Amino acid sequence: MARDYYELLGVSRSADQDEIKRAYRRMARKYHPDVNKESGAEETFKEINRAYEVLSEPDIRARYDRFGEAGVGSSAAGAGAGGFQDMGDMGGFADIFESFFGGGFGGAGPSAGARRRGPIRGDDLRLDLKLDFKEAISGGEKEIKISHLETCGTCKGSGAKPGTRSRTCGTCGGSGQVRRATRTPFGSFTQVSTCPTCSGTGEVIEERCDTCGGSGHKQETKKLKITIPAGVDNGTRLRVSSEGDCGQRGGPPGDLYVYLFVNEDATFRRDGINIHSDLKISYLQAILGCRLEVETVDGPAELQVPAGTQPGTVLTLEDRGVPRLGNPVSRGDHLITVKVQIPTRLKTEERELLEKLVELRGDRVGKGGIEGFLGGLFRG
Repeated sequence: MARDYYELLGVSRSADQDEIKRAYRRMARKYHPDVNKESGAEETFKEINRAYEVLSEPDIRARYDRFGEAGVGSSAAGAGAGGFQDMGDMGGFADIFESFFGGGFGGAGPSAGARRRGPIRGDDLRLDLKLDFKEAISGGEKEIKISHLETCGTCKGSGAKPGTRSRTCGTCGGSGQVRRATRTPFGSFTQVSTCPTCSGTGEVIEERCDTCGGSGHKQETKKLKITIPAGVDNGTRLRVSSEGDCGQRGGPPGDLYVYLFVNEDATFRRDGINIHSDLKISYLQAILGCRLEVETVDGPAELQVPAGTQPGTVLTLEDRGVPRLGNPVSRGDHLITVKVQIPTRLKTEERELLEKLVELRGDRVGKGGIEGFLGGLFRG
C-alpha cells in the first residue's frame, strides 16, 4: 500500500505550499542517492519526489485529498517511474536540487540551462477576505483589490528596450551555468553553479527597458469581481485562474487563491448547515401560544409558538438554514430556542388576575409569592 504523501514529507494536511517545498528540500537532501548510500534510500527518494509532484500542484493535491492515490493516477508517475536519473526532465525538481547540490547532478546540467531559458509559470498569490455572516450564507459578487506582477506592455516581457535585443552571455556562453574546478588531496572536484552574470538565462540584455528596468514585469494594482458561492464557511478557498503573478519568457500566469473568513453575528449561530438563534417570549405567550414574526437570514418569517411551550423548547423553521456548498437548492434548518421571560415585578391588576388564576387552579403559592409561582410553573 502506498504511503501517505503528507507523512512522507512530514507535514500536516493543512500545510501551505511554502511548508511543503521546505519539507521536500529537507527530505530530498537527506535521501538523495548521491548523499545517502544506505539501503532503501533511493526508493525513499523516489517516493519523496512523487509526493512533492502531487502536493505541489493545487489541482492534483485536491484530487489526492479527496480520493487518495486513486485520484491522481499516473499524473505524478514521472518521479516514481523515472527515479533520480530522470530529474533533468522534471521541471521544478531540478531547480530545487540545484540550490543545494551546486547546480547539477546526474548529467542534468545542459537540459536545466535550456529549461531556465524557456517559459516559466508565474507565482500563485493568496488573499484573505472577510465576509459578513449573511454574505457567507447567501453568496454573491464581491469586489476585491489585488497587487500582482503584470507583463510589461512596453517590452512585452523581454526586459529589453524596444528596438534592441539580448545577446548571448559571454560568461557562460549561453549555457546558464559556470563550472569551477578545485584541486583537493583526493583529486579534482568540479562545482557547477548558476551563472552570476545572466542569472541562468544564458542571455544578457544590452539596453534595459525604461518602463520595467529590465525585469520584464511591473507591480500593478487592479480590482476584480469574484463570485462567492452560497454556503461558504471559515477556511473555504476559492481559486481565481490566471490572476496571480505573470509568467516569465512567455510563461502562463499563476493563480489567485482567496481564503474566506466569516465574521460572527450577534443574532445567528452556525452549526454546519443549520442556523441557531434564541427567541424571548412572555410567560403569557408561552401559556396561551402565539404567532410571531422572527428574523431569519432570509428576512422576517412567521413562527407558530404552540400553547404550553416550555422554556428551552426548540422550534424549527425548515429550509431556512445554510445552503449546501455546491448544491444551494438543498438547505439546512433554522432552529429557534425559546426563552420564557418571567417578570420580577407585577402591576396591581396583573397580580389580582394571577391570584384569581391561582385560586381557580387550586395551586398553593409559596414564599416566593406569585412571581415564585410563575417560576415554578415554567420549571415544570
